Amino acid sequence: MLKLTYTESSFDLECLTLSLEEWVAQRVILALRVGQSLCIEPSTASFLLPVDLPGVEVLKAEVKRDDREIIALCACDAEYMEVTLRGSWLLDSSKDAVGVFFTTMSDRAEFFLHKLWQEAQACASVMSE
Repeated sequence: MLKLTYTESSFDLECLTLSLEEWVAQRVILALRVGQSLCIEPSTASFLLPVDLPGVEVLKAEVKRDDREIIALCACDAEYMEVTLRGSWLLDSSKDAVGVFFTTMSDRAEFFLHKLWQEAQACASVMSE
């Protein structure tokens, strides 16, 4: 399962070993125990990846192989491509812009996408230094 956590200033992508059902059940139980309301709705989430990352061509091939259409790639400009994922948003309320997006696809695709995102983060931090 992939989990994207969005805050007001950034986001983080994690690859979790829990099943989608286990993770959602844990979040619902936590919300019940602390008296928090939850809103879960189907949606999409997007982020950018540099097009020159090693492995981007493999990701494109993986997307073509998967017929469930959970992931889509779109060229933004000469430097970046947009990765769009279909899944669900979990929010404290339906008005929040801060929340958690989750989706599931093949283990291979999840692992590979997470690895590419980590490489992009590493490249960005090296460039900012």
